Amino acid sequence: PILFDFYVLSLSWSPTFCDAQKGGRNAQQCGADKDFGFIVHGLWPQYERGYPEFCKVGEPGRVPNELGRPLFDIMPSMGLIGHQWRKHGACSGLSQRDYLKAIRTAYDRIKMPAGLADPTAAQTLSASAIEDAFIKDNPGMQPQGIAVTCERDKLDEVRICMTKDFGFRTCPEVDRRS
Repeated sequence: PILFDFYVLSLSWSPTFCDAQKGGRNAQQCGADKDFGFIVHGLWPQYERGYPEFCKVGEPGRVPNELGRPLFDIMPSMGLIGHQWRKHGACSGLSQRDYLKAIRTAYDRIKMPAGLADPTAAQTLSASAIEDAFIKDNPGMQPQGIAVTCERDKLDEVRICMTKDFGFRTCPEVDRRS
């Protein structure tokens, strides 16, 4: 069995991704008809220090469409889903099906702060204000268990540390990288 200590649920802020040259070419996530806010970048198995990646497992690297498509509301690309399976999910000790269910479970565990969830509302907030909003709306979440990253002056990701059964926990190494 593959052993790890906890998960990081990485939530990407879609407008920042789509504003980037590379993201703007992603028709599944970006475009005038798309209004994604926070999407799942990944659910990453972690050690207390470091993380496993690209583990060898008996399942194929490609995720079948019938397993990936149900996540399109929170993870809108088979390319993203497949990459996350290969790099991180294969290290979870779960099957593809169970890893994708774990992504949904982790995402559903998070209450998105109402004031932050609208991708069309232009706001200027500090990283700590964003952390505070998540902590306020998610009882049990602590400042040392969430990390906000920015791409220049734009929100990039919110990374939330979770136990293997999707409770909130602290993660000093992840928190230091925010």
